[in-house]
This record gives sequence, C-alpha cells and structure tokens, in this order.
Amino acid sequence: MTLRDHLYELKHRLGLAILGLVLGCILGFLWFQWRIGPIPSLGQLMTGPYCSLPASTRLLGEDCKLLQTQPFEAFLVQFKVGFAAGAVLTSPFWLYQVWAFIMPGLYENERKFTRIFVMLASFLFACGAVLAYYVVPKGLAVLVSFGGDQFITALTANDYISFVLVMLLIFGVSFELPLVITMLNRIGILPYRNLAKWRRGIIFVLFVFAAFATPGTDPISMIALAGAMTVLFELATQLARIHDRKKERERAADGWGDHPEDYDFSEPPESGKVNTDDVT
Repeated sequence: MTLRDHLYELKHRLGLAILGLVLGCILGFLWFQWRIGPIPSLGQLMTGPYCSLPASTRLLGEDCKLLQTQPFEAFLVQFKVGFAAGAVLTSPFWLYQVWAFIMPGLYENERKFTRIFVMLASFLFACGAVLAYYVVPKGLAVLVSFGGDQFITALTANDYISFVLVMLLIFGVSFELPLVITMLNRIGILPYRNLAKWRRGIIFVLFVFAAFATPGTDPISMIALAGAMTVLFELATQLARIHDRKKERERAADGWGDHPEDYDFSEPPESGKVNTDDVT
C-alpha cells in the first residue's frame, strides 16, 4: 500500500473505533438508569459500595443516595460512568480496529502473539477491576470510621464516582504487570536471572507504588493491591524461569552450548579473562 492508502486506512479504522465508542457511551448512559433484565442498573452497581456502609454513618440513613451540589452534576456523573462502561463494553470492537490496521505488517507468529496478548490484557484488567470493586467497600468502611460519632458521611456524587472509577482503573492497569514482564522476558530484555536477583527490591517497589497509587490511602486497599501485584509478579517470574530454561535447552540442542543459570555475562571474572569452563 502507498502512504496515501495507509492514511486512508488509518482514517477508516479510527472512524469505526470512534463510532464504536460513541455507541458504547450511549448504551452506558442509558444503562446508568435502567436495568437490563436481571442485571442491576449501572447506577446501582456504582453506588453499591457506598450503600454497603452502615446506615448510621450515612447522611440519609436508610435512604442510600449521593449528594448533588451542582445542577449539572448528575448529568456529568452519568456521562462519565456511561463513557467508562461503554469503552469497556465495546473494547473488543475498537481494539479489533487497531488490530486490523497493524495486522498486515506483522508476521504470522507475531499475529498469534498479539492476539494472545490482547486477550490476556483484557482478562487481567477485568480481574483487577473486579477485585477493586470488592475492596472499595472495605476501604470506605475504614475511611469513614475515623472521627467516631462526630462525623456523618455525605459523599458528593462527583467525588465518590471519581474515587470508584480511579480505583477500578488503578487495579485494572496494575494487573497488567505480569503481561509486561513476560513480554520483556520473551524479547530478551528482562531475563529470569535479573528478576531473581532483583526480587526483593521489586516487591518493595510494588508496596510503595500501592501506597501512593490507591486514592483512598486506606490500609486495606494498599495491602490488597500490593499483595495481588506481588503474586502476579511471582507468577511472571516463574514463567520467565520456564521460558529461559527452555531457551537454553534449545540453544544447547543447536550446538551453541549451555551455561549455568546464575552465570552473569555482564560481569567478567576478577582475573579479567573469561573462564571457558564456565560457558561451555
């Protein structure tokens, strides 16, 4: 294809992707108020964590409603939630448009790897969002418990919805960690021996990241995110270990020789000469 044809193809694919997002946004906007069969409305799902708080801590008691402080706030909240839900629901469609644009330039093995990558990325993001949805009520309960009987919880709609959406986004993106590590290991940038050497430091960084990333700064959300990321990191490390061992066996079978797993080629021996017994 010529450059002009590529630009026309890009314009076509972007147009379809934007159309899918718009339709998804409309669907999410309508879903915010209406139930879809046995599925609760999007508004009920979003206010679920707030409504799980004890009635004595809420401003309206048994009547679980968010506080609107501006005339246009309810519409903006409904639009924000509808757009986020629509983007997730229509993600297979607009991701396919991106895939269809780059696919002609990939080899067959690269196409297969990209398909697996996209499917796993969607699955991991959904798992992270589901975990966040169950963690948010616990975190809110801890946060509103401070102050004892001297405070009553009256959350504004915009602040509360933004809090929940940020939590879902942070957990979803954080769950992509094993996929990134596995991809870097596959292309040779992050071998297993480096992951094993840096394991303690990386786990410490994950806990620090969780402490700063969670918007509520409550201990339950931080521990849940850090613990989940640590488990996913360890899973990715073991996958890298299996891959590197398989790669070394293939190299040995091809006559390139083998070397111990813990041998570091970046550090020469103290004598300044490479010991051939270590690399044969």
